[in-house]
Amino acid sequence: MNIDPDRASGLRRPVAYAALASSMALVGSYVALSKPLAQTFPIFLLAWLRFGIAALAMHSWVRRRADEPPIAWRTHAALFGESLFGNFLFTVFMVWGVGRSGAIAAAIVMASIPAWVALLSAAFLSERVTQREWIAVALAVMGIALLGLGQHTTAQGVAADTAAIDPLGLAALLAAALCEAIYSVIGKRLTGSLGAKRITAIINLWGLALATPLGAFTAWHFRFDRVGPGQWGLLVFYAFAASVWSVWLWMTGLKTVPASRAGVFTVMMPLSATLVGVLVLGEPLNPLQGAALALACLAVILATQPTSDAGKARATPTPPQ
Repeated sequence: MNIDPDRASGLRRPVAYAALASSMALVGSYVALSKPLAQTFPIFLLAWLRFGIAALAMHSWVRRRADEPPIAWRTHAALFGESLFGNFLFTVFMVWGVGRSGAIAAAIVMASIPAWVALLSAAFLSERVTQREWIAVALAVMGIALLGLGQHTTAQGVAADTAAIDPLGLAALLAAALCEAIYSVIGKRLTGSLGAKRITAIINLWGLALATPLGAFTAWHFRFDRVGPGQWGLLVFYAFAASVWSVWLWMTGLKTVPASRAGVFTVMMPLSATLVGVLVLGEPLNPLQGAALALACLAVILATQPTSDAGKARATPTPPQ
């Protein structure tokens, strides 16, 4: 069933928009801040600690509300897929890619997510991809290509790619973007049958289960006494931002705003990641990276702007039974 935000209450619609924007801003910030964490914790240990901290914080969210029906097996499968791609694999690819390529590189590659969502929606949800969205796909690819060329380009005698981007890091970031797009497509279905808090808690528990074998093994050999208070504080923020706040805010916003319009708020992710990378982590923003980021943001805007013709509006997929 389509929910037209223009028919939503004057208070509920701005709150939903604020939730979506805040969610993507949080994603961008923890994508950037995961670089120093990846230098402290092994990837699987970092994922395991993240899910474990969040599971403790959300233990009361798992219980079924009185107005919620029992979870059908297809919904269980969707929840597992949501966690596998959006939590576990996204975390592994993103942390590893950011560690090798930097926060600005991650910001630019993550900006291709709306293009991936458009392709996956057309393939698996039978949604029509407009000409403007195909242009957005091309712009996103151009932005990523500029980023890859940056490591061989010099400007005024200074290497353009000071973030030391390598092909494997770039491939990992692209894989993370694809995982996040799959997460978005599956999420379109889940919000119609479960509450935002319960979705957030259950997919986090699946993430904890997936990360436990390798995470526990890595923890057995890790020197926790070498981790400082600041790094522990950053880890707690990362766990809450990645597993609790950003997911709950996004699912809450999708309750009111159609998925096609909610996608526009993903522009907050690359912008937030870039801001954190430049202002907090001290990464330089050279002209070539700036041009790539501009192309990526333009791709986001083109891919997510609602159509003026109401008859072309996409229908929100029916939740699984």
